[in-house]
Amino acid sequence: MKKLNVSALALGIVLLGSAVGASSCGNRSNAVQKPVETPKVVVKAMTAALASVEQISELTGNVLPYAENSITPAMSARIDRILVDVGSRVGRGQVLARMDETQFSQAEVQFNNLEADLARYRKLYEEGGISKQQLDQLETQVSVSKHAIDNLKVNTLLTSPISGVVTERNYDPGDVYMPGKPILTVMQIDRVKVLVNVSESYFPEVKQGMPVDVKLDLYPGEAFPGKVTLVHPAIDAGTRTFTTEITIQNGNSKLRPGMFARVTLHFGTADHVLVPDVAVQKQVGSNERYAFVVTDGIARRRTLQVGRMIGNQYEILSGINDGEQVVVAGAQKLLDQSPVDVSM
Repeated sequence: MKKLNVSALALGIVLLGSAVGASSCGNRSNAVQKPVETPKVVVKAMTAALASVEQISELTGNVLPYAENSITPAMSARIDRILVDVGSRVGRGQVLARMDETQFSQAEVQFNNLEADLARYRKLYEEGGISKQQLDQLETQVSVSKHAIDNLKVNTLLTSPISGVVTERNYDPGDVYMPGKPILTVMQIDRVKVLVNVSESYFPEVKQGMPVDVKLDLYPGEAFPGKVTLVHPAIDAGTRTFTTEITIQNGNSKLRPGMFARVTLHFGTADHVLVPDVAVQKQVGSNERYAFVVTDGIARRRTLQVGRMIGNQYEILSGINDGEQVVVAGAQKLLDQSPVDVSM
């Protein structure tokens, strides 16, 4: 019987164990390195296309009188008569109220006396009875008196500087006028105006004389043509807008100050992408709008600059190009760079 070599047997067992261990580690390493596939999100998409879109800006404002005047004297005085009432139509230069005439009457008498004196002084000067200096002094007095009486007349006989309608009356005859509220307010409404704040992006395009459509909720289905009559030269840094004045002819007086108006400015047409409203998402807590565009099976989030709503479609000013695939269903499940399976 042969004697076993114990040392050789032990060495063989050790080598066999090492080989088995190495094989097991190799299998575990291969299992960890194997990539895990991210499941694809099934979405619906459509191809974006350019369309000719009318470029308009829709704004709101209030109807204002074309001109408005407060009828007041320059000083406190008793009101003698008020010759019109609220609703009265008045003409330019028409006397609307009379103040107490005591001061005016006294000044008129003094002026008449000075004029009579001036006539005598001129005759005396021609005869050599007085000096040129004396004549000049009296002529100056007459001029100052004439200016004072003209001022008193304006503040005694209160006239309207415009043709219009009396819209406010705050006093009665016998009251003493005190600075504060006017005695009367007159508004010119045969034409009216609307002031709107237009986005600065349209500043180069808004010109005096350009036509404008004005609509009022009070008159549904009816449009009133107007035109731009004034463009303010400065832009408000806080709102990024500039003020524009729209004038509307109002011969039939259908438009009244204080009415709510909707103004539409027209800027021609432009080719922009249109996408369904369901494709445009809104970031919670902000005004950011975004959509997902699919390229090579990956959904990529795009921040959008959105124009106006046309039917059930949004005008896209930037963010989506012609011919790109836009997700229209399933966007709620997506993150940027999500793999997708597109169902058209």
